[in-house]
Amino acid sequence: MSEPTPREFVNGSPQAIARRNLTEDTCRKWGYWMGVVNGQPVQIANYKTRDGKTCGQKLRFADKSFATRGELIGLYGQHLWRDGGRRVVVCEGEVDALSISQAFDNKWPVVSVPNGAGAAKKFVAQAIDWLDRYEQVVFCFDMDDVGRKGAAECAALLTPGKAHIAELPLKDANDMLVANRSKELVNCLFDAREYRPDGIVNGKELWDVISHKEEHKSKPYPFIGLNHITHGMRLGELVTVTAGSGIGKSLFCREIAHHLLGLGETVGYIALEESVRRTALGILGIHMNKPLHLDDDMLDEKELKPAFDKTVGNGKFYTYDHFGSMESDNLLSKIRYLIKGFDCKWIFLDHLSIVVSGIQGDDERRLIDNTMTKLRSLVEETGCGMVLVSHLKRVDTGHEEGGRVSLHHLRGSQAIAQLSDMVIGLERNQQSDRLSNETKVRVLKNRFSGETGHCSTLYYNIDTGRCTEEERASTFEETNNEPF
Repeated sequence: MSEPTPREFVNGSPQAIARRNLTEDTCRKWGYWMGVVNGQPVQIANYKTRDGKTCGQKLRFADKSFATRGELIGLYGQHLWRDGGRRVVVCEGEVDALSISQAFDNKWPVVSVPNGAGAAKKFVAQAIDWLDRYEQVVFCFDMDDVGRKGAAECAALLTPGKAHIAELPLKDANDMLVANRSKELVNCLFDAREYRPDGIVNGKELWDVISHKEEHKSKPYPFIGLNHITHGMRLGELVTVTAGSGIGKSLFCREIAHHLLGLGETVGYIALEESVRRTALGILGIHMNKPLHLDDDMLDEKELKPAFDKTVGNGKFYTYDHFGSMESDNLLSKIRYLIKGFDCKWIFLDHLSIVVSGIQGDDERRLIDNTMTKLRSLVEETGCGMVLVSHLKRVDTGHEEGGRVSLHHLRGSQAIAQLSDMVIGLERNQQSDRLSNETKVRVLKNRFSGETGHCSTLYYNIDTGRCTEEERASTFEETNNEPF
């Protein structure tokens, strides 16, 4: 690019800009002029090289449009300050640079990026050697999403511990100046927080978190022995229930869902391997102690309606009308809507293999990894409690014949075990003449307290369709809420 001649630049003179609350002295120091182009008044920001020679101009017209002459080299105002020192402020625009400078009596180093926060990273990178000579670099961009993002991107370029980001109560530095809040603007710059990437916390900042007593608001399972080891179920936890095929995972989950409804909780129940009618009859049958799904003759409307009103029809039970596989992201959006749209605190998803089967790809291990990561993130994002059903892989122990369940038996990769807060395994010998209706409940993982092992034995009654538990002492404290 050829060097611009003086004739290519716009002439002007420094003047006070009353609407911006900027003095003539400030405009003169910065070479910020008022001029005329094609009969229109224009503000002129003169960009200069380190030796003070004008290399470019940025022109701001009354309609807020911009034009440039020559080349905008470096950061605006960089030529005004010596190399290095205690602190330099980097802002988003020329007017903000003048505003901050004036608040500091035009004595503290201030510069601005030429083309706003969106392109700031490029210009800060070009000036990184100069900025690194200062002990502290304070970024004071506009208090909007673009400004905040741009400030963080620029701060990440500097030596760790050097970059700070200022927070203002108004949109930008000039708004503070116009509001006659210069002293507050200065305080905001001195109080700018040290930039750290998201998630990194200095231990000195943890006192309030540690000293605050956290209440673990648990809801009990309907089984005493399970409560004894797990201390109940909590929002923000992902609980995986696993067992061999036909062992009773769905019945186990329906018992828990029915119990939560009885405690006044709002439940979202997604059973991808059965119809919504079957899901509803399963919950109703538990309440009525009848296996309603086995015989339509049991559906006496006089008995059914009161049970319906207390369970699936009480306004706190939601399900999803779908059968078979589906695209996982679509399913996740449905779950998110159940949580945020209908305030479902507890989500049941039965089961993981159906979700994974709806995703294109042949690598089941990778698909399970990705899906579990999304479910874990959803739990963290929404704070819901999620109960997930997962199948086991085929092993020699024979899970359908009473073989002990282990974490490494979970289908696919270890993501299920790693990302779950609690893993509960069910064991039953379907082929036993004496024990075919007896299910052992085993806690395989317990992130909350670390307690694991066989905790309960459930007995299935074919006449009632219910699972009941043998008597066992428990230290779990029941809530004041009584089921139904």
